[in-house]
Amino acid sequence: MSAESMTTAPQADPRRPRWIFYTLLGVFGLLYAYAIWNAIAYMIPFVGLAIGATTWVALILAIILPAVIYVVAIAVTRRRRLGTVALVLLAGLGLVAVFWLDVVGYTLSGAH
Repeated sequence: MSAESMTTAPQADPRRPRWIFYTLLGVFGLLYAYAIWNAIAYMIPFVGLAIGATTWVALILAIILPAVIYVVAIAVTRRRRLGTVALVLLAGLGLVAVFWLDVVGYTLSGAH
């Protein structure tokens, strides 16, 4: 290496702009927020009914789980590429959807 190459300014970082990352987080944040809102709306009719503790736990987890998965997905992919972040957030959204279908199936089965 020559002395000239060592004194030149480093190249610009080829990463994508931050606004793309934050837009991606915002769009997925809205989808996760919709899952939370949907779980709250689904739980409201059960408030006056005599249902078991297991049903209450399932309904409360349906509210809490999307927020937890969203935060964990962001924490895990903190320094990853944009495509990896999108895939992990999408997989987390799929996990939320599967759990939501389990909760709906459990509450409609009459097992409470």
